[in-house]
Amino acid sequence: MDIFAQQLVNGLVLGSVYALVALGYTLVYGILELINFAHGETTMMGAMISITVIGAMVGVAPDLPGVIIVLTGLLVAIPSCMLLGYSIERVAYRPLRHAPRLAPLITAIGLSIVLQNVAMLIWGKQYIAFPTTLLPQGRHEIFGATITDVQIMILVLTVTLMLGLVTMVNRTRLGRAMRATAQAPAVAQLMGVNINAVISATFVIGAGLAAIAGVMVSANYGQAHYHMGFLLGLKAFSAAVLGGIGNLTGAMLGGMLLGIIEALGAGYIGALTGGFLGSHYQDIFAFMVLILVLTLKPSGLLGSKSVERA
Repeated sequence: MDIFAQQLVNGLVLGSVYALVALGYTLVYGILELINFAHGETTMMGAMISITVIGAMVGVAPDLPGVIIVLTGLLVAIPSCMLLGYSIERVAYRPLRHAPRLAPLITAIGLSIVLQNVAMLIWGKQYIAFPTTLLPQGRHEIFGATITDVQIMILVLTVTLMLGLVTMVNRTRLGRAMRATAQAPAVAQLMGVNINAVISATFVIGAGLAAIAGVMVSANYGQAHYHMGFLLGLKAFSAAVLGGIGNLTGAMLGGMLLGIIEALGAGYIGALTGGFLGSHYQDIFAFMVLILVLTLKPSGLLGSKSVERA
């Protein structure tokens, strides 16, 4: 039971990151029916930028409280990634909005590769350490599981961001414009909605969430890498599909479920296979469950059947 509780905590923390990144995928898909495969690299950029700013702050003002230094890195990473998200939409996707669907898909994959190589040129191929000593180091026992202060902050921040995003989409003028654009963009434009501004805002919001997720990952694992966004983005996209792509609640549920399944798989895969497979095969469980769910319910757990737009 101690192992189960510990893996459950690990899964919730990991699932929180997947959920935040998955929200970016599902926001863009819900409005444009576009899969932004460069979204994972936006997460990576958030982690790299924050670590760079934190390192500079430590050198310039080492006497500042660690939390202030990390928060400064986060506050620089968020607008930087928002600007990146806006630029991606404006330069790469907007000219292809009415092109065949294969064109923006190939463009998204190309952007992902370009951003990886840009990060490699700037930060190199080596792993970059996140200064975890700047954050609180407390550890707490809950039902036999150990949870750190950093993990508690990740969970609390994730829940806050999820609730804030749902409130924004359902209660604000921008949210209404986003829902109208997703449902019928031509009609929304006739009613006075600036759909270009709404689509850009969607990319900006998703990129901001990705930046926060990138800082969370690097703070939790203590490192970042130019290639970290690829697999993270793939899993977050899988989480969005698992929950029902285009559905915010589905993205949250899918992210949490995928994280828990992956963590439990890492904890028990050795025992289930008699030691034949190690914990690094944990992805098998997550993607097996994804395939099983999509076989039984192709639209995802909370997804609904979509109708082709005229």
